[in-house]
Amino acid sequence: MIYEFEGKTEREAIELAASQLGLETDQFDVEILENQSGGLFKKGKVKIRVHAADVALLETQAIVAKIQPIERVRAMSRAEAIPEADRLPIDEFEAKIVAWTEEVVTKMGYPAKVTVLFREEKKIGLKIETDNTSIIIGKKGKNIDALQLLANVYAGVVGRDDIKVILDSENYRIRREESLVRIAYESAEQVRRTGRSILLEPMNPFERRIVHTTLNDIVDIETKSEGEGLYKQVRVMFRGRK
Repeated sequence: MIYEFEGKTEREAIELAASQLGLETDQFDVEILENQSGGLFKKGKVKIRVHAADVALLETQAIVAKIQPIERVRAMSRAEAIPEADRLPIDEFEAKIVAWTEEVVTKMGYPAKVTVLFREEKKIGLKIETDNTSIIIGKKGKNIDALQLLANVYAGVVGRDDIKVILDSENYRIRREESLVRIAYESAEQVRRTGRSILLEPMNPFERRIVHTTLNDIVDIETKSEGEGLYKQVRVMFRGRK
């Protein structure tokens, strides 16, 4: 899509474009379409053109620049929220969920140590340490997702269905989130470049939400979930600029 702006001078037209597009004047290139000098009784007029692809790319880069530091800070804050010495359970529920998780993984044939990774409002993260991390995580995280589902069922059994239990091992969750954000932006750029939609790999609800949220602020890209069951696919589509 192409945007055209008019002003009495080139500077005025560029400043108008920057204001309406939400960019700085030095962040985009313009094409001069018309430049009429003013006379004694006639006002001058300059018409410029800005290409949407350039603007969309700048928007994406700006969003990436904002989100990446936030993601890093969030990952670091979770990983470092609780000192190693304080990762033992502090109440009866934590003791039960830690012991249950450790027992289940061990009975699967993979001896493990489970500690508290982070505590948030209505949420607790548990860290599984084992020599068989790849098996516990499983392909695309399906094993650890299944364990996490069971852990949340057990939390409800002991009367704490108000708390969400998050299981992690070798920082898989953080690495997965970062990977999904990267995949989302790369897919958006490919869709914008080719004009054809992309159907991403099947994902659980949490992973799909990351993709939807990541691309939500990009005005010429839209997403929707397709399929049945727990694992659905996200379609990334080009819708043009409004």
